[in-house]
This record gives sequence, structure tokens and C-alpha cells, in this order.
Amino acid sequence: MDEVPMSCRAVARCGAGTNNVPVTEMTKAGVPVFNTPGANANAVKELVLAGLLLASRDITGGISHMKQLGTKGEQRERVEKDKALFGGRELTGKTLGVIGLGHIGSATARDAAALGMDVIGYDPGMTIESALKLPRETQILGGMKAVFAQADYISLNIPFINKSPEEGGTRGIISAELLAEMKSDASILNFARGELVDSEALKALFDAGHKGKYVTDFPEDLLWDHDQAIVIPHLGASTEEAEDAAAAMAAETIMRFLTTGEIVNSVNFPTTLLETRDTQTSVRIGIVNQNVSGSLAQILAVFGDKDLNILQQVNKSRGDIAYNVVDVELRDDVDWPMVQKDLTTIPEVISSRFILGETPLGGYGYAVNHPEKGYSV
Repeated sequence: MDEVPMSCRAVARCGAGTNNVPVTEMTKAGVPVFNTPGANANAVKELVLAGLLLASRDITGGISHMKQLGTKGEQRERVEKDKALFGGRELTGKTLGVIGLGHIGSATARDAAALGMDVIGYDPGMTIESALKLPRETQILGGMKAVFAQADYISLNIPFINKSPEEGGTRGIISAELLAEMKSDASILNFARGELVDSEALKALFDAGHKGKYVTDFPEDLLWDHDQAIVIPHLGASTEEAEDAAAAMAAETIMRFLTTGEIVNSVNFPTTLLETRDTQTSVRIGIVNQNVSGSLAQILAVFGDKDLNILQQVNKSRGDIAYNVVDVELRDDVDWPMVQKDLTTIPEVISSRFILGETPLGGYGYAVNHPEKGYSV
């Protein structure tokens, strides 16, 4: 965090994962972290569909074999005879199990059904929006074990939380116990995060005679050269379209936050939607504080002491952080810098910000209550 200046208002990550952002430290500093869920969903979904084909037909093995024959000049005379070495099966009529039915999972389910597959899924946190995107015939099961037991292919589309499942995380959630539920020729498609899968347990399963494959979009220290593993160099979102969509969404989210105070797609701050206001007659102030009892009363007391009329006030919290947006009447006789200082120096307040669209207010846009440096504008 030393390299992050105190003037940092927000951080946006182009993509859904924020493992390369110090979210905990940013939260303590009162800085919202945004991601771009769904921006790369189509790109990842298309690669999942490619993974289905790679798992069902030995395409990679056939390509390597043709290159070997080509070096000897034998490709034409051997192609018809050797193609039997790389037989596979069709996707139509097979069952796809989707673990996680968000943007990518629901899109995968929809297109798999269009290919003639039967789709089953599990997602305890599925939203109504995602449910409406699923094919009507999709069966939602009561747990991952049921999905693993019935599916011919299993697509992982869940977030990585760096804790064990016993601690409420997802690290190694695809365990030996879960893998033992699979059909003897079922394959796993992991385009979510590599750490979800217990690689040692999966290797043991393969070495014991399991016939399926593991297609992953992440580096694999243990299975990188295993005959039944197909390791792709994290290409899920590597398309021009996905990168443009993610960049645009990130920029729009940041601008929305800076100019209106609204928060959407944040991984550490509460979603906050606000009514429009008259910028000619009101001042909007955003206040970030520790989510402790009595903080809101102290904040509102500052406005009361200054005899400021509150036009709109929204208070939201998420975990240890609280976010307040207050619209007050704009008056020329008010010492606004002193209002901001009084708000920001409340012990539980982390930062405050005048939110005036694209119009600055005399340099008093942003102030922080730094634990070591004190009040800074």
C-alpha cells in the first residue's frame, strides 16, 4: 500500500477476479475496489465450449501426431489408418454439469443446450437474473455431489476464496471426496481458477484409471504434462472484444462513482444507488467511515451544528465499512472547507468527498483522516 497515494479515490479491475488487488488494505483506506463482472463472459464461455470439444475428441493428440508424421513425410499415407487412435464421442445427448450459474455459467448452459446437451447445475447464490437466462430444461440440483455424480462434463464457474471450504472458502473445493463421485469417464473444465481443484487428488484419480480429462485455463505445477490434462495459458478473456468491454465498463463505473457517488460492481463497498439532484441548489458529500455504532449520529450532528438542511441521505454498510451520501442545501454563507474538516476528523471517519459532477469546489474535493498523518486535503 505504500505505493498507493492518499489521493487515490477508487480502483477498478478489468475482469471479475481481484486477487491482484490488496482489497483488504484498500477497504481499510476507504477506497472502493470495482470489477467488471460479465464483461468477458462471452469470451470465456466460447473457450469453455472449445474445452468441451477438446475433452470429447482428442484434437490436441491428433494435431501433435500429424506434426510428427509431417516431419517424416508420412502424413498422407498414415492419416486414414492412424485416425482411429484419436477417436472420441459427440456432445449431443451428454450431460453438462455447471457449478456456478452467474454470467459465464448461465451463458455456457444456454449454448450447451443448443448443442443438444442436457444441462444440470448448482449455485446456492443464483440470482433471478441468472435463472431467467437458463434454458427451460435446466435441472437445478441440491449440491455439487449430485452434479458430479450425474454429469459427463463438469464446468467450474465459481469464485476463488483463499480459504478452505471448512473456513467458508473455495480453495481445493474440488476435493478427492467430490472427485470420487464422478462417472469413470467424466471430464472437468476449469475456466474459473486453478486453485479450486485439488491437483494431487485429481492426479491420483487419473493414475488409478479414470478415463476423463481435465481442461484448465490456468498454470498447473503437477498436471502440466499429464496425458489427460489440457493446460491453456489463461486465454479466457484474451479477445479484443472482451478487453474493450472490460475497459469500457471499468471506466464507466469509475466515472459514475466520481461524478455521482453511486457504487455498483464493487467487491468491498455496498451497492449504493441514488436519486438525481439539482446541482445548482445542492451539495453532495460522500463519507466513508468504519461501520461502528454511533458514527452516523456524529456525522449527522455536524450538519445539524452548521444548520444545514439535509435534502437526501443514504447510509449503506458492508462488513467493516460504511458509506454515506448526503445531499445538503447549497448556501453561500457556509464555510464548506470547515464542514469537510469537521466531518473528516470524526475519529471513525476515513475520508470525505464533495461530489459535484465534473465541477471542482475550490480544491476541497477530497479529504482523508490518515491514522498517522492526520487530516489531509
